[in-house]
Parts: sequence; C-alpha cells; structure tokens
Amino acid sequence: MFRTQSRKPSGIRNGFEILELIFHVAIRNLRKSHGNAVIGMLMSIVQALLMVIIMYIIMNLFGMRKIAIRGDFLLYVMSGVFMFMTHIKAIGAVSGADGPTSPMMMHAPMNPIISIAGAALSSLYQQTLSAGVILLFYHTMFMPITIHDPVGMMAMFLLSWFAGIGIGMIFLAAKPWQPELVIILTTIYQRANMIASGKMVAANTTTQSTRDLFDWNPLFHTIDQGRGFIFLNYGPRYTSIEYPVYVALTCMMIGLMAEFFTRQYASASWGKGR
Repeated sequence: MFRTQSRKPSGIRNGFEILELIFHVAIRNLRKSHGNAVIGMLMSIVQALLMVIIMYIIMNLFGMRKIAIRGDFLLYVMSGVFMFMTHIKAIGAVSGADGPTSPMMMHAPMNPIISIAGAALSSLYQQTLSAGVILLFYHTMFMPITIHDPVGMMAMFLLSWFAGIGIGMIFLAAKPWQPELVIILTTIYQRANMIASGKMVAANTTTQSTRDLFDWNPLFHTIDQGRGFIFLNYGPRYTSIEYPVYVALTCMMIGLMAEFFTRQYASASWGKGR
C-alpha cells in the first residue's frame, strides 16, 4: 500500500542521458593523450601544423606546385592535409574505442555504440579545432583566406570524418578476434592513405591511369570535391560526393552487424592466452 512506485523514465529523458554519457566519453577520450587537456590540444595542433609544413616542402621539392590549383598554394596543401588527418584520426579513434570486453562496459548504461560515438566526436573536435586555429593564424598573420563555398567545404570535411567512422567500425568489430592483426592492418591503411588519398594532386590534372590508383578511396573524392568548394576556378569532373557517402554507409552497416555478432561471442578470456 505504501510502497514507492518508480516511474519509467521517458524516451526524451533517456535520450538526454545518452547524449550526456556520450559527452563524458568524448571528454575521457580527449584526456587520454595527455593528462593536461590544454597541452593535449596543443599537441594535436602542432601535429597538424607539422604535417602541413612537411607536405608543403615535399610538394615544392618535387616540383608539384605547378600542377596545383590556381590560387593560394598553401590553402591547397592545407585542404588535403586537414581532411586526411580527420579521416585517419577518426579511423584510429573508432577502431581503438572500448569494445564489448572492456571494463567500461560493466557500468550501465554504457554500451559499445556510446563508446564509438564518444570516440568519433572527440576526434572530430580535435581536428576541427586544429584546422580552425591554423587557418586563423595563417589568415591573420600571413595572407587573408577566401573560401568560395564554406558550407560545402565543411560538408566535405565532415564527410571525410564520417567515412573514417565507417571504416573504423569494421576494424573495431574484427579487433576482439585478432587484435594484433587488426592493429597492423589499421596502421597499414592509415599509412597507405599518405599516398592513396591523392591529397597532393588534383583529379582534373591527372591521367586516367593515375586516377585509377586513387578512385577506390572515398578520401580521394572528399578532398577533390572539397577543393571544388574552396577554389572558385576549380570544378571537379572525375570525383563525386555520392561515392564516399555510399562507402561510409555500407561500411557502417557492415561494422554494426559485425559488432553485434562479435558482442554475442566476445569473452574477456579471449586475450588471456596471447
């Protein structure tokens, strides 16, 4: 008669609780790289800046400046580097997220999807901040930047990140079965994208045989389409927006199904014999 009746939480409340949990997981992932959050963000900015400087020097040394898009050459370099970094960092963050055997999964309402979302958001935050700081510094200290279509450019930046999530989820689902092999394959894919992303070339200026080497890669399409939105006098003819969207959605569906299958059989004792 006097028993307390607990109310079932509403769907809206559950949604806000999940969003809050994703936020805290993202913050936890941001603090993994360094105990001091400010130093961790500075390290991310320096890493992106070093990549821009290295690519700028390489393209100048090998005479690739003449085949770049007419306009600000450094902005051309940064457009490729930032999308490349966003893509591979999303793959690394998602593939390294807490899986079904992680101790974090012992705490309700934590689940692998929340872990994946938190890892992906932390990666996006880091790369967006790094790109924004470097672009602002270049704009104020060296040369004013003009972007033809900022909304389209940002859409391609997010599409590079989204494609990285899809590919990273496949690696994450396979990781409990063969963790050492998956780590090696993830590293190989990330390093291969230094060349396979085609960030040093514009698709319109390459031959068909050269494009065939890059055309399978969704990052090649997002970088080329992004440059079409950045530069007024460049119109991508050999790449599309639809292809990376389809690849990202397909990889995400495969990753979700594989992760669900793995979750049914995963055990904390799998790695004890290794």
